Amino acid sequence: MKSFVKSLLLALFALALVAAPGFSGDTIKIGAGGVVSGDLAPYGISAVRGYELAVEDINAKGGILGKKVELLIGDDVCKPEIAVNMAMKLVSDGAQMIVGHVCSGATLAANKVYKDAKLLVVSPASTNDGLTFSGENPNFFRTISYDGAQAVLMTQIAIEQLKVKKVALIHDKGDYGRGQMELVKASFEKKGGVEVVLFEGVTTGAVDYTAIVQKIKRSKADVTLWGGYHSDASKIVQLLVKKRVKTTFFGGDGIIGDNFTTLAGKYSEGVYATGPDDTSSNPLYQALLKKHQKKYSEDPGTFCMQGYACIQALAKAAEKAGSLDYDKMRAALLSQKVDTPLGKIGFDKRGDVVGVGFSAYKVIDGKYKQIN
Repeated sequence: MKSFVKSLLLALFALALVAAPGFSGDTIKIGAGGVVSGDLAPYGISAVRGYELAVEDINAKGGILGKKVELLIGDDVCKPEIAVNMAMKLVSDGAQMIVGHVCSGATLAANKVYKDAKLLVVSPASTNDGLTFSGENPNFFRTISYDGAQAVLMTQIAIEQLKVKKVALIHDKGDYGRGQMELVKASFEKKGGVEVVLFEGVTTGAVDYTAIVQKIKRSKADVTLWGGYHSDASKIVQLLVKKRVKTTFFGGDGIIGDNFTTLAGKYSEGVYATGPDDTSSNPLYQALLKKHQKKYSEDPGTFCMQGYACIQALAKAAEKAGSLDYDKMRAALLSQKVDTPLGKIGFDKRGDVVGVGFSAYKVIDGKYKQIN
């Protein structure tokens, strides 16, 4: 009887191992956190399409570690409090690794859940410096550069090309927007010779931006730099032009892409922005462009290529590690190089991408054109 009980316990223990995280089921589950509804949905949807195309390509080649990949898609609406609940659901649904989120504030909030669950996260779009520089998120990686690098480029373009003397720094009060403008302010102060005449936040989604536009007009700022997303920026730009405020509008990657130019229309002409490097000449980019056009009947959105690269990085790390073990996969992420539509990328010890950066763009004839 004792022998039978012992054998039964051993069998149950073996069964438990098979059902443990990282070993369970017939598929490997990747949780995709981001914004797929609301004003900022175009950013999240572009990333999700990148994930979907990457999963299709990986599954066509046999999956990861011999198992097909399954995407679990969540919607945080770009709100930290919703992101936490969404992250908890992805974990409870069996996600074994995470791609996303898009908005930095949502990522900062959700990653507390992922870190506790020992899940690796690779984001295509969250640029807040604190995500990597704080040292508090060892599970976090990203396929886009960070806001500090973007801030240096923004100030460089403003000083060297726009010959700015006075600047207004406006933001949406969020972790991304406010953090970005704080870094820009510090960069201007370090370089010297430029006066920050206005530093102020606005309420995102406001009905009327007249008050901030009047403040910008009174400040006589040569350039108005914006930290936030396209939905607010498009309304502010329109009002600046209609009120004949003589200032050049300059945003970060939160306004890059067709989302902004479509909403702002003719008022977007002459607007500057920084965003991910243009890698459209890369053969892998061209191949993915064709797949995207065939599947979705349109060109890829802002973060599609970065999203594709997120899945690539995690898949290669799992194969290199030979398992989904957190420590082994993390070590693999830090040591590997991956050929992606962004070029050959890796990650530094903080989790920041190596091999890609930011470029400056200007809206000319309704389209963003690279200017540096």
